[in-house]
Amino acid sequence: MIGSLSRSWVSMLVKLPRSPTVDGILTKYLEYRVKKDNKISDSCAEVTKGLRCYFDKALPAMLLYKKEQKQYKEEIKGDVSPSTVYGAEHLLRLFVKLPELLSSVNMEEDALNKLQQKLLDILKFLQKNQAHFFLSAYDGDSKGADGAKGK
Repeated sequence: MIGSLSRSWVSMLVKLPRSPTVDGILTKYLEYRVKKDNKISDSCAEVTKGLRCYFDKALPAMLLYKKEQKQYKEEIKGDVSPSTVYGAEHLLRLFVKLPELLSSVNMEEDALNKLQQKLLDILKFLQKNQAHFFLSAYDGDSKGADGAKGK
C-alpha cells in the first residue's frame, strides 16, 4: 500500500504556471512589511531580491526532482524567469537548501544573523498565508518525464 502511494505521489507534478508565483509571493511579502512597518527597509528589499535571484539560479540546478526537469524545459524558454512561473512549493525547497548555500558564503556573523532573521520572517509569512500560496493537491493527470500519465 505505501509503495503504491509513494509511487503515485512521485508521478504528480505541480501545474504551471502557479498563482501566485514566487515573484508574486515576494512582492506580497514586501507589501506586508510596508503595512506593518509603514516603510520598506533597504535590507528587506535586498533580501527578497537576493532570494528571487537565488531561486532562479538554483531551481534547475538543485531544486527540481528528476521528473520535473522535462516540465521545466517546456515552461522556461527565452528570458522567462523561473520565479515568474513557479510558486510556493518550489520556493520552500530553496529554504530547505539555504543553510547549505549560506554556509559557503563569506559573511560576517552579525550580518548572517540578521539575514537569518529576515529569512525566518519570510518563512513565517509563508506559513501564515499557506492556504493562499500552496496547493492542497498536486496534479495527478500530468504526464511524467517518461511520458506516462500519473495515477
